[in-house]
Amino acid sequence: MSERDYFEKDYYAALGVSKNATTAEIKKAYRKLARDLHPDKNPGNKQAEEKFKSVSEAYDVLSDDKRRKAYDEARSLAASGAFRGFPGTAGGQHRGGAGGFDLSDLLRNAGAGGDGGFGDLFGGLFSRRGGAGRASRGRRGADVETEVSLPFRDAVRGTTVSLRLSERGTCPTCHGSGSQPGTSPRNCPVCGGSGLTSRNEGSFAFSEPCAACHGTGSVIDTPCPTCHGQRTVVAPRTVNTRIPAGVADGQRIRLAGKGEPGVGGGAAGDLFVVVRVAPDPLFGRSGDNLTLTVPATFTEMALGTTITIPTLEAPVSLKVAPGTASGRKLRVRGKGIRRANGHVGDLIVTMEVAVPSRLSAAAKDALDAFAQTQTADPRPHITAATGAAATRTAGATAGASAGATGGA
Repeated sequence: MSERDYFEKDYYAALGVSKNATTAEIKKAYRKLARDLHPDKNPGNKQAEEKFKSVSEAYDVLSDDKRRKAYDEARSLAASGAFRGFPGTAGGQHRGGAGGFDLSDLLRNAGAGGDGGFGDLFGGLFSRRGGAGRASRGRRGADVETEVSLPFRDAVRGTTVSLRLSERGTCPTCHGSGSQPGTSPRNCPVCGGSGLTSRNEGSFAFSEPCAACHGTGSVIDTPCPTCHGQRTVVAPRTVNTRIPAGVADGQRIRLAGKGEPGVGGGAAGDLFVVVRVAPDPLFGRSGDNLTLTVPATFTEMALGTTITIPTLEAPVSLKVAPGTASGRKLRVRGKGIRRANGHVGDLIVTMEVAVPSRLSAAAKDALDAFAQTQTADPRPHITAATGAAATRTAGATAGASAGATGGA
C-alpha cells in the first residue's frame, strides 16, 4: 500500500458507511458487499472483482482500530494542507527553507509512541537520505469470517464441521513468486531491488515507491499463467474444525492462522466462525442448563405420580410429588450441557397442567361430584379484595341516598 492511498482513497465511501460508523456497522457493510461482489458470484466480471478488492482493502484498514486511527489522522492532516508538497499530492512540490521539515521524519516520529500511528503504516515506504531499507515488508493476511448452522443437539454435544471457503490465497502454480514455473523475478534495475527511489528537493530528501516495480523490488518478465503475475488467486479451501460442546447461538469462534495467507512472508490472518444454532422441538437452553416443559393431568399433579421424560442421553424417571402446582420447576441433576472442562448443567423440568378441551359425560359428572367435596377457597386473597371493594361501594351508595333524603 502506497502513501497516496491514505490521501486519495476514501475507505468509508468504499464500504458505504460514515466516518463515525461503529465497528459493527463497518463489519455489516463489508459482509453484505463481499457477498454481492465475491468472484464466485460474479465469474468473469472484472469490475466486480476490482470492487471486491477495494472493499476488502477498506475493511482491512477500518476493521483494525490502530490502522483506522492512523488512517483518519493522515486524511485529516492531508485535508488541512499539512502535507502540501508531498510527492504526488495536489499541493505541488515543497521547497522548504529554514523552517522546513523532512516528511519521512514526521511520519516516523508520529508512530514513535508505540500506538500504531503513521510509523507502523508508512514504515518501509519512507527512509532518510541515504537509507537502504527495502520497501516490501511482510504483511499479515486478512481475517476471514464465515457462518455455520448446527442442529441444537450437535451444538450441545460438540461436533466437527467442514467449512468451505472461497478466498484469495497464494498461487499454487508459482507459489507466490508471480513468475512462470522455471523462471523467477529479477531485481528491479531502477531501484536495485530496494523498492524505493530517492530524490532531493533542496534541503529535503524524499523516498517513494519505485514506479517501475510498484514498490515490490522485483520485475516479472514471464508472468505465471495462473495468476498472471498477481501472486495470488481466488480458490476454494476446506477447513475442518471442532466446534466445542455447549456452543451458543451467535457465538464467535476464533481459529488463529486460518484466515487469508500473509503477503511477503507475513503471518496468516485469523478465521472467525459465527455459529447459528437451530431450535430443538423439545429442549430449550438457559446457560448450561437444559429446559423442558412436561404436561400432566390434574389427577397426576394432585395425587402424585412417576413419569418418564427424555434427556439428551437416555430417558429417566421423574417423581412428581402429590399436590404439585402447575408451573413448578423440578431439577434433574447432571442431565444438562456437558462442557469440555468437566462442568455439567442440569435439566430443569417445568410441570404444567394439561386441561382437556372436551369432556365426556362421565368425566363431567365425576368433576361435578369432586367440586361438591371442595370447601376450601383456592383464591382467598382475590376473594378478600373483591369483598372489600364491594363493601366500599355499598357504603358510598348508602351515604349518597341518605344525603338526598335529608336535603328533601
